[in-house]
Amino acid sequence: MSQAPLSPAAPQALQGLRVLDLSRVLAGPWCTQTLADLGADVIKVERPPTGAHPGGDDTRGWGPPYLKDDAGQDTTESAYYLGANRNKRSIAIDIARPEGQALVRELALRADVLVENYKVGDLARYGLDSATLLALNPRLVFCSVTGFGQHGPYKDRAGYDYAIQGLGGLMSVTGERDALPGGGPQKVGVAVADLFTGMYATVAILAALRHRDATGQGQVVDMALLDTQVAMLANLGSNYLCTAQAPRRLGNAHQNIVPYQVFQARDGHLIVAVGNDGQFAKFCQILGHPDWATDERFATNAQRVRHREELVPLIAERIAAQPRQHWLNAMEAAKVPGGAINDLGEVFADPQVQARDMVVPMPHPLSDGLRVVGSPIKLSATPVSYRLAPPLLGQHTDEVLGELGLNTDRIRGLREQGVVA
Repeated sequence: MSQAPLSPAAPQALQGLRVLDLSRVLAGPWCTQTLADLGADVIKVERPPTGAHPGGDDTRGWGPPYLKDDAGQDTTESAYYLGANRNKRSIAIDIARPEGQALVRELALRADVLVENYKVGDLARYGLDSATLLALNPRLVFCSVTGFGQHGPYKDRAGYDYAIQGLGGLMSVTGERDALPGGGPQKVGVAVADLFTGMYATVAILAALRHRDATGQGQVVDMALLDTQVAMLANLGSNYLCTAQAPRRLGNAHQNIVPYQVFQARDGHLIVAVGNDGQFAKFCQILGHPDWATDERFATNAQRVRHREELVPLIAERIAAQPRQHWLNAMEAAKVPGGAINDLGEVFADPQVQARDMVVPMPHPLSDGLRVVGSPIKLSATPVSYRLAPPLLGQHTDEVLGELGLNTDRIRGLREQGVVA
């Protein structure tokens, strides 16, 4: 069973840290959600509804699917938005108005961290750029997340995960070979450039806070989706730099390890992930061909990579002769890595996923049925907590402004003027 939300009284690693979140969509919110899960007080600044614009984070409208209310009807809260915004407080401020800009500056004075993903130079128009805010609060860690960074010939371009996956090389190595059915470049099924950038931003912010605590000085963190995409090429990037040969698409196969791919059994697909020569020898025993492990063409991984086109069809023929579970059981018994290919229903029903508390119910103002994907961070002394459901637009405006010292009449006046919502 999924765990209940942890008590907010449990010790939190980032308790007492105040984060001002001016980001939207995914990379920035993924970063701030991680900080929030670890105990930071994250104040999400969103655009109030104006005219035809519904206001708020763009992803609020990125549905269906939407959260269902207790009567089974769609609410206004998209599943996409819910996936990246728990443990935050939402305040709706119009930063195009001088009064709104003043409120954000007041919040920044009290913040340890600010995260934003506006286009380069946009916040300077509102007096909310890093130079201005660091002059007001020298201890502030100011994190900018953009497509291409704060300098370089592409700095003024908008950056979107899909385009970055193409420009940054990921799609050139993802997908089946051109000559095979379904061949051609493919994007990854989730927005990995956004997600990796959010995680790298989290690491960078924590490093900057360590420096701030030692020296008293904040700094600017400049995160770019393209930089992250290039960095996450990892061994494939290193392959190219060592050889000047661009890796080609290999479908579900691995560039540097064989056999390490999907195979078709009699009744479905399975993954074989042989990582060393010892595992290959065990795998050959399972297949009924121990001789392959001593064949000079296949005895070492380097030789298997060189003779991939000879070995893989031999393995494929053997695996196709038996049901998937036959091979999975034999591989598990022999400790040969591999596994099934699950859809998300199977993933969330998996007993290991359930045992690791990767589905968490959270009370929500519009529904008793909200469940969120749990954090993968497991800390023994300062565990992640699930304190606040992803907030409604402007849900905490009065609360946060009250903490700035504004009284009820002042807040009402700002609301009547359209500065806050």
